[in-house]
Amino acid sequence: MSEKTEKLRVDKWLWHARFFKTRSLAASRVTAGSLRINGDLTTKRAATISPGDVLTFAQGDHVRVIQVDALGTRRGPAPEAQALYTDLSPPEPRSEEKALKIRHLKEKAVRPSGTVVSLIFLRRAILNDGPA
Repeated sequence: MSEKTEKLRVDKWLWHARFFKTRSLAASRVTAGSLRINGDLTTKRAATISPGDVLTFAQGDHVRVIQVDALGTRRGPAPEAQALYTDLSPPEPRSEEKALKIRHLKEKAVRPSGTVVSLIFLRRAILNDGPA
């Protein structure tokens, strides 16, 4: 007898793995045609995936390449969701401009009065390109 392979809808898996906040948001991204399963473009949110498949999709300002390791049974906490996949995307290169900005903001972290600026404030300034 042949073994039964586990399969799950791609929109449901993307939601389980916490790539999208809602399942309908994951489904709309799939139907928009911005998802590839093993290199093949799909627009069907009911397309099924199984462990070993590779998903490619845009998220934010970079492209994610994800290998499915497990299907999962629920949308659990982040550590449980991260165990469902392996991220094959190359790490985002740190630009020289961003490195200089970080160095500059760290120098400004200590005010002339000697107080230290909140790290949360510095992180927001780095990520949002706002004033420090």
